[in-house]
Amino acid sequence: MKTLGRMLIWTLALLGAVLALATPARGLSIQEMTRLAGQGESTIWGLGFVVGLEATGDSAEVLPLARQLAQLLEAGGSPIPNVAELSEGQNIALVMVTCTVPKEGARRGDKLDVHVQAWHNAQSLEGGRLFITPLRGPTKATSQVYAFAEGAVSFDGESRTTGRVRGGARVSADVVMGEVVRTDGSFTLIIEPNYAGWTTSKLVAAAINSERQGLEETTFSLAQSIDERSVRVLIPEAELVDPAGFIASIQEIRLDHSLLSLPAQVIVNQAEGTIVVTGNVEISPAVISHRDLVVTTVEPSRPPTPELPRIEQSTWTSIGTNASDREETRVQNLLEALKAMAVPVEDQIAILSKLHAAGALHAELVIE
Repeated sequence: MKTLGRMLIWTLALLGAVLALATPARGLSIQEMTRLAGQGESTIWGLGFVVGLEATGDSAEVLPLARQLAQLLEAGGSPIPNVAELSEGQNIALVMVTCTVPKEGARRGDKLDVHVQAWHNAQSLEGGRLFITPLRGPTKATSQVYAFAEGAVSFDGESRTTGRVRGGARVSADVVMGEVVRTDGSFTLIIEPNYAGWTTSKLVAAAINSERQGLEETTFSLAQSIDERSVRVLIPEAELVDPAGFIASIQEIRLDHSLLSLPAQVIVNQAEGTIVVTGNVEISPAVISHRDLVVTTVEPSRPPTPELPRIEQSTWTSIGTNASDREETRVQNLLEALKAMAVPVEDQIAILSKLHAAGALHAELVIE
């Protein structure tokens, strides 16, 4: 009996541990789908130098480089009487430095990535280091220095005249976005483009009103759908003492992703060679010839036979469904077949473009 009791205790303890570790089903939060009106990304920039190059910097003909370098040396207490003295050698490159400040703004001491772009005829920035560069606002009216950038230049792609300094900008002055709460005690949620639509807008407003129902004495709707991307929310008078807390509570509300009725999309990035498919994008029956490849969509899929075996390398492939004749082929089936045949990504993108042009791709094709 004691042994049975101990086993029961251990079983219950194990069950409790499993339940504690289980991840509950989570919807999509309003914070993930929207941003607050008045917030948005901004850019600060400056003109700087990448130093330490091995004869791959700007050539002697670049006088702007010499002038900028002379000003830098003069500011450091080492004036140069003759600018021509600085036009020799190719170990320095004049670069444009840009930094994107996130939509939430930035505070003093934050570190942000910066991008550098050769400004003149430097052959390569590889092995160089960005010298201390002040970063200002985009216009003359916002010429305050918000950050200073410095650090080793790294590269993401093949180009060696465009790079980045990760965490290279240290913010020296707060970059604060505009006022979020208006004088009437309301704020506006801006729905991100990939979620935008009347269905989403109305669903967000309904979720907010439903969440607050029973918590307020009045029965009027706090949230109202304005258009496909805007939802206006009125802060109750009792909550105006802590608007940040109220906004946070609204952003924590979660919605069922399946209710959003988002449009099907196929998103391709030709530069990066990536294809992203949302949902179960379908394809109508079609035959596509691309270079030496012929793609045929069949409903239902054709079973392999001795005459037409299913092989990995071929000049043709068939794709289809395993269900009824009314079910359409999914684009995932097409991509899997092309991948099995080692078809390059650029050719896959071209095939998807042809399907879209023919009206056989049942989705919006987004080419970045």
